[in-house]
Amino acid sequence: MSALLQSLAEGFDTLPRRDAGGLASARGAALEQALADGLPGTRNERWKYTPLRALERRSFSPVTTLPDFDAAALELPDGPRLVFANGVFAPALSELSGLPEGVRLQPLSQALERGAAPHAEFLARRFDAADEVFARLNAALATEGAWLQVAAGVDCPQPLHLVFISVPDETDRGFALRHVIDLAPGAQARVVEHHLALGEHRHLGNALSQIRLGAQAGLAHLRIQSESGGATLMQRTDATLAEATQYRRVDLELGAALSRHELNVGLHGRQAQLHANGVLLGGGTMHLDTRLGIEHNAPDTACQLNWRGLAAQRSRVVFHGGILIQAGADGTDARLSNKNLLLSDSAEIDTQPVLEIHADEVQAAHGATVGNLDPTALFYLRSRGLDEMQARRILTAAFGREALAVIEDEAMRGFAAGQLDRRLEELA
Repeated sequence: MSALLQSLAEGFDTLPRRDAGGLASARGAALEQALADGLPGTRNERWKYTPLRALERRSFSPVTTLPDFDAAALELPDGPRLVFANGVFAPALSELSGLPEGVRLQPLSQALERGAAPHAEFLARRFDAADEVFARLNAALATEGAWLQVAAGVDCPQPLHLVFISVPDETDRGFALRHVIDLAPGAQARVVEHHLALGEHRHLGNALSQIRLGAQAGLAHLRIQSESGGATLMQRTDATLAEATQYRRVDLELGAALSRHELNVGLHGRQAQLHANGVLLGGGTMHLDTRLGIEHNAPDTACQLNWRGLAAQRSRVVFHGGILIQAGADGTDARLSNKNLLLSDSAEIDTQPVLEIHADEVQAAHGATVGNLDPTALFYLRSRGLDEMQARRILTAAFGREALAVIEDEAMRGFAAGQLDRRLEELA
């Protein structure tokens, strides 16, 4: 057994609220499966470009109490928010007043303790593939997270913020979070998910989000990952879309030594629509890996996927864009664009667009490019009086900002642009 799995297994014995929600048996089974199969190697196609050899030799201690930190150093957003530090709910920093009637936002631990989690089958879900080890570990170890429910027909216009803070500690910590976003038919919501660090650390975060959108529901979802340069972050999002739903999301991968995000979306209802854009911005020796698994299961569904990769210094950016159109999903319109910029001769970008069609009468297109900044555009800007560094910054920022256009809320889009620009300045 690897040092990583052994340390996490030892932490299972001290897990708080392990039995909450009647999940003790399911947690134990998930841990046994993870330990039996171990970590996937590079011969596994899904992990081919993200080796785990260095990670499997490391050990992580569990977190049982809220860490001490200076909250004054934080710039917390206004409005409703849940705040977690090293995977522990921070009630003093959270704000849950002013929520519209029909909107319930609470930490997962409270939902389980109060018996207010009517969809506990989400948490008892099995992960049968051998390479889903981090999902299994999450199912075993996560006793905290964000739980959002919006009742049928309710519109929540104010963005709901989920803030996840990593705090440096004397030892490397490992923590798991499980999130549930459940929108009933006709509900509308906006969610901003922000992962950040209060200093340099080498913690391991493991998060799994499960999203369910009822018929004609709409969700705008912005996720920003700006973790410490030494952090390891494993994240997975599984979403199911019913009839005539609209799911718009943007993912910004801006930090961490190793970050992997799996975005799996099933379009199960007629006329369900997904607009998912993202930016992977690597610098230093960062390794950023994003894997899309989009599955069209119903007629007249649509997905628009626009992803941008930028690799500077000695970083590595990995992107897999998978679209599967199942038999019977006639009328599907599926489009994927993945454009990438190499900003350094020492950087690396690996991209895999995959399109699999089992239906007739569909429109589908996918493509990927890897290149450098356009020399003609650089020349044009320099001819207008800009030096080379200024010209490169303008072109690079414009390249990344293109992915933000899907965000209709101006405040959310502005926040995302500010985070992206700040990170680009740091890498300049």
